[in-house]
Amino acid sequence: MAYQFDFAPVLQHSDLLLTGAAFTLALTAVGAVLGIGLGIVGALCRAWKISPFDRLFGLYVEVIRNTPFLVQLFFIFFGLPSLGVKMTEWHAAVLAMVINLGAYSTEIIRAGIQATPRGQIEAASSLALTRLQTFRHVVLRPALTRVWPALVSQVIIVMLGSSVCSQIAAEELTFAANFIQSRNFRAFETYFVTTAMYFVMALLIRQLLMRLGQRFIVGRPR
Repeated sequence: MAYQFDFAPVLQHSDLLLTGAAFTLALTAVGAVLGIGLGIVGALCRAWKISPFDRLFGLYVEVIRNTPFLVQLFFIFFGLPSLGVKMTEWHAAVLAMVINLGAYSTEIIRAGIQATPRGQIEAASSLALTRLQTFRHVVLRPALTRVWPALVSQVIIVMLGSSVCSQIAAEELTFAANFIQSRNFRAFETYFVTTAMYFVMALLIRQLLMRLGQRFIVGRPR
């Protein structure tokens, strides 16, 4: 018997899908800002060997990069309450995304920092720039310029990975899709639409972040 496609039962819940998509985008926005910020701090400590933080960030990076994101999420949401640290689904999801992105961003940005020619740093010192001014203008901005496409890709990977946050009942896009599918039993149509929405969001985020990078980091139009 041929399968009869019917997207109407899915589209009638479009408000839930859009709400879930908005939740996912909000998670991604907060996670990206805080995660990249954490990555900059970690990259500075590791690249410039600021003890003891370089070793602490090194351990943090190894732990996060070698454990599943889902396990990290479960540890935060289910494990920490055993120690008296309780949080909502939103806060647990944001914290997990920040910690995960921060680890990968640390290594990506560190690679950009270490590619800075030593002569440029010495020239900045000869111009009497402070250590902070040297880091901001001579080291960080060129480093971000080099690695921005890789950072954008990592943000998108984290956005797509946020789908596992449905496992702690965070009401993001996959949670909404699972809810709709459990009501109409149209699995193919439901997840086809959900896949298309993730695809569109990934493309839009990539374009937005690349334009922001060109505007505020590279400093010239595409």
